[in-house]
Amino acid sequence: MADPTGFMKYERVEPPKRPKAERVHDWHEVYVEQPRAERNAEVATQASRCMDCGIPFCHNERSGCPLGNLIPEWNDLVRRGDWAEASERLHATNNFPEFTGKLCPAPCEAGCTLSISPLAGGPVAIKRVEETISAQAWEAGYVQARTADESTGRQVAVVGSGPAGLAAAQQLTRAGHDVTVFERDDRLGGLLRYGIPEFKMEKKVLDRRLAQLRNEGTTFVTGCEVGVDITVEELRERYDAVVLAVGALRGRDDTTTPGRDLAGVHLAMEHLVPANRHCEGDGPPEITAAGKHVVIIGGGDTGADCYGTAIRQGAASVTQLDQYPEPPETRDDERSPWPTWPYILRTYPVHEEAGERLFAVAVKRFVGDDEGRVRAVELHTVRVEKDPETGRRQVVPTSDDVQELPADLVLFAIGFEGVEHMRLLDDLGVSLNRRGTVPCGTDWQTDAPGVFVCGDAHRGASLVVWAIAEGRSVAASVDAYLTGGSDLPSPVHPTALPLAVV
Repeated sequence: MADPTGFMKYERVEPPKRPKAERVHDWHEVYVEQPRAERNAEVATQASRCMDCGIPFCHNERSGCPLGNLIPEWNDLVRRGDWAEASERLHATNNFPEFTGKLCPAPCEAGCTLSISPLAGGPVAIKRVEETISAQAWEAGYVQARTADESTGRQVAVVGSGPAGLAAAQQLTRAGHDVTVFERDDRLGGLLRYGIPEFKMEKKVLDRRLAQLRNEGTTFVTGCEVGVDITVEELRERYDAVVLAVGALRGRDDTTTPGRDLAGVHLAMEHLVPANRHCEGDGPPEITAAGKHVVIIGGGDTGADCYGTAIRQGAASVTQLDQYPEPPETRDDERSPWPTWPYILRTYPVHEEAGERLFAVAVKRFVGDDEGRVRAVELHTVRVEKDPETGRRQVVPTSDDVQELPADLVLFAIGFEGVEHMRLLDDLGVSLNRRGTVPCGTDWQTDAPGVFVCGDAHRGASLVVWAIAEGRSVAASVDAYLTGGSDLPSPVHPTALPLAVV
């Protein structure tokens, strides 16, 4: 039984961060590595704020966690100090809680009953509890390889080793299928490896989970582009089913702004990938913020990743631009009522370190020097509105005044347009829809028989928790396709969407 008055006795406490002056000079994670006993005691107190309220929107797929994490259950287990059982409950619904505990923006907390009113002191620190359960599980040896009792003899190819592909692979391997994961990069992990900066999640966290998958029997092939290095004909001949988990890495660009073709103007991933490779030991990146005035266009997660990376590379200044007005610091019940995802100002740890953010502005043009390199950006204030006839979003200037900012490096972090165009899809006969993603039926199967899709390739660029949920769900469908039925969990339907106000 949970403590129904815990939230009245204890305040929400965030995990301690390392000093700014220290962390900006290395790539280690932002948060302090606390002594285990101190950490566990503090987190047990935070878990005690969960009242097991009876209306658990926190683990509802639309308003909270799409994985259906049994949040009130493992909160109470942590409160009582039963970390082993808490790990069992957590891993029952989430293959990789260390990924979500470090990277997920926690829609579960937005759906927590304590989010209804600021007077409650803020939601339960669900993300912190989850990450600590996972940390304790690895430290105490609770996490072990789980191998299948017998083999089905069926062969499955998973294309892509991001969180969706890894979740699908682990579930299918545990069901007894022989699974091979193909990754075109030289290392495994997809965006977890080369998109997420080290200061958000050190790659040793990914590597130890990959070791578990290998010990369970999953086979990995790196440096192999399916459709090129292995043809579709060979793929079809060797494998009984194929899972497409190729992500949605086609970065959104803006080629209409004058000066876009100047040297020094790049898409975000052109900056983040080499920076992560540098942390892996591949040598210094060609695109670096060292000594430069950096302007980041886009106010989301990817922009924040570029922001923190630029600081650690030694940028002279960092400015992040957002074309929308500065959001309020607390939820506006009329605009985004509980339990929807609140429209509020989201401040990441990197924003506390250096630089500044500008709101309701857009680039009018990029200014170059005599050698064709960007040297400044011209900004004007704007508002975003919908065209009354087409319903499309348009950015409208609100003043003729122009502000000039120095800029030696400009990074577009304005989202992704969908799946990259690749020979694999053409040869499979799989077409993209108008959103640039791969459509599927109710069983996650594409128009190509025996070919399934999950994660960002199906949903579009989304959260890590949705990727894992879709990977688990597609595994259940593949298992049923191969054997006639499946006991694997399927937490989300292909058409599932988070609850939102439109």
